[in-house]
Order: sequence, then structure tokens, then C-alpha cells
Amino acid sequence: YEKDIGVAGLVNAHILLTDLNSQIGREEPDRVTLTGKAKINVTSLFGPQEADMQLKMKAQPVFDAQQGAVYLRDLEIVDAQVQPEKMAAVMKSLTPYLNQSLKSYFNQKPAYVLSVDRSKGEALAKKFAKGLQVEPGQLVIPFTQ
Repeated sequence: YEKDIGVAGLVNAHILLTDLNSQIGREEPDRVTLTGKAKINVTSLFGPQEADMQLKMKAQPVFDAQQGAVYLRDLEIVDAQVQPEKMAAVMKSLTPYLNQSLKSYFNQKPAYVLSVDRSKGEALAKKFAKGLQVEPGQLVIPFTQ
């Protein structure tokens, strides 16, 4: 994920999200918790500045049977740690824009797409899957009969 966000004429930020990790159904049933690092280059009335954020997000995994894809819907930033601390106020003002941008991104882009070429299990899942179950540590895609 790489994006420019902000308020035109006031503050703009170029954000690069890296090191994205997931925990499936462990903190909250039926939810995926994502953590990642965001490198942010901010341009504002105060000039150019840089910040690093440690983000924690939660989302609802949803299976689209027609596409054979898992989407992370309704993503929400639940925690954001900023370094250096002097950038915390600027980043707090940008966080709602970042949240909306990430939510839109993950609503439109699948987190995972089943492939008939990857394995026999995925080929069967893509053909016969009817939904998605979230269990601690795993996503389960049940088959129809």
C-alpha cells in the first residue's frame, strides 16, 4: 500500500505501508488483526517532515465465492504509535484520512485470491467454496456437496 493523502493546501502525506502481519481470529472472533509499519513523508506549512507509525488495524474477512477471493472489509485503525513523538499531533490529524484510504483499498483489493494452479485444495475451494469461517489462527473455506 502506497498512497498520498491529506488536506489540500494544508498538509499532505506520502505513506508507504510495509511489514504487514496478520493474526486471524485471536484477539476478536471473526476478525483479522493486522499490524504494520508506515513510513510517512509529510509536507505542511511547517515544511517537509518524516515520521514512522506502527499501526494496528482490525477487519472482517469476507469470501467472494464468484471471484474466489478473500477481502478484508470494514478495516479500522485501532492503534497508531508515532515516532518521533513531535509528529504525533500532525499524524493524529491525518489518521482519519489514512483510515478511510486503507478501508477503501482493502474493500476493493482482495487480500488473497484462490488459484487453481497453486494446489489441488485451492482448485477445489475455488470451485466449490460456499463461504468463510474464521477460527483462531486460520481461515476455513468449507466446500459445498
